[in-house]
Amino acid sequence: MKITYSIRTATRGLLAHKSRTALTILGIVIGITAIILIASIGKAAQNLILGQLQTLGTNVIVVVPGKEPKGPTDPAITASMLSDSIKTRELKAIQNKSNVPKLSKVMPVVFGTESVSYGGETFRPMILGASELITDIFNLTPESGTFFTDEDITSKSRVAVIGVDVKKELFGQSNAIGEKIRIKNQNLKIIGVLPPKGQVLFFNFDKTIIMPYSSAQQYVFGIKHFNRLIIQAETEHDVPQTVRDVEDTLRALHNITDPEEDDFFVATQEGLSEMLATVTGTLTLFLVSVAAIALIVGGIGIMNIMLVSATERRKEIGLRKALGATKKHILIQFLIESITLTGIGGIIGIAFGTLLAFASSIALTFFMGIPWSFSFPLGAAAIGFLVSVLVGLIFGIYPARKASLKSPIEAMMYE
Repeated sequence: MKITYSIRTATRGLLAHKSRTALTILGIVIGITAIILIASIGKAAQNLILGQLQTLGTNVIVVVPGKEPKGPTDPAITASMLSDSIKTRELKAIQNKSNVPKLSKVMPVVFGTESVSYGGETFRPMILGASELITDIFNLTPESGTFFTDEDITSKSRVAVIGVDVKKELFGQSNAIGEKIRIKNQNLKIIGVLPPKGQVLFFNFDKTIIMPYSSAQQYVFGIKHFNRLIIQAETEHDVPQTVRDVEDTLRALHNITDPEEDDFFVATQEGLSEMLATVTGTLTLFLVSVAAIALIVGGIGIMNIMLVSATERRKEIGLRKALGATKKHILIQFLIESITLTGIGGIIGIAFGTLLAFASSIALTFFMGIPWSFSFPLGAAAIGFLVSVLVGLIFGIYPARKASLKSPIEAMMYE
């Protein structure tokens, strides 16, 4: 018997119960849609973060306190936020040209969230303590007013530059320059307002208040250490040597002889890119694995429907066997039906997932101001379709085999 005849027979069997066929493939459609949507968003998020990271320049180095995390779930990620291993002593040692000769700039950073009030309005933005070098590193220029200076850092001035959303929440359409906001019983004078900037790496500058790091340490966070040191080497080619010099300097200060005992870690743009790619890739894989549960549920549904179909079509099976169809022919027919169901579900799921991912990219760009680009996960689509077909094959074998083993005499006598 030709395979084309088996395909036509299987197609007629599916079309005979259109509603049941549609509901049967729904589980597969949901599973594949979720996989495509998650994979697309994960890839777009990775591209966005890596693209923003590249805007900092290839000569950027970040020093982070605490032990280097080994993965996205490593407790060291949280511990690094509490580590106080990078202080003014370390900053001055790194600034010393005899220790790090290829150093161009270094900026200490502290950050956290705190409630801010003005009049009767309250907002909880990110508080970012930095030096005036942040304007060069992140390409920030106030839309109105000015930025703080070295003198403000030295004197621990109570001044701040605010993002556009902070201004909107606290001041509305009023002029914010010269006004004072209150943080932890401290009054900060607004000296500048940033234009819309959006998300850059881990900071949404529209929802951020930037102030001298010395002021943020003393008046807001009550700490003497830094959360990060952002360093620029003189050139891209000087990055490896600068990293070694920074590591040697900090190890000497901390009396560390074994690199495994480091209470800090140094990340370059390349290292950060790899780390971010690993984190986003791991999270995407985890979410895809969760979504794949829908495929298993859909596969069980298909197996159940195919068993019901085999029971309902006993007479058809008996008649075909009486006319010469073999067990192999019956087996192939039911397997084709099962694979067709999941294959169609896979194609529909890919289409819906792509449509939702595209709509999500438009919504994120429009409502959140994020330059989110649509990314079609070709690999995920291919794997998703292949998996959907495999689900049909795996969950269709048992009912197909059961149908093929039916006795033609018993099948013909079934009512």
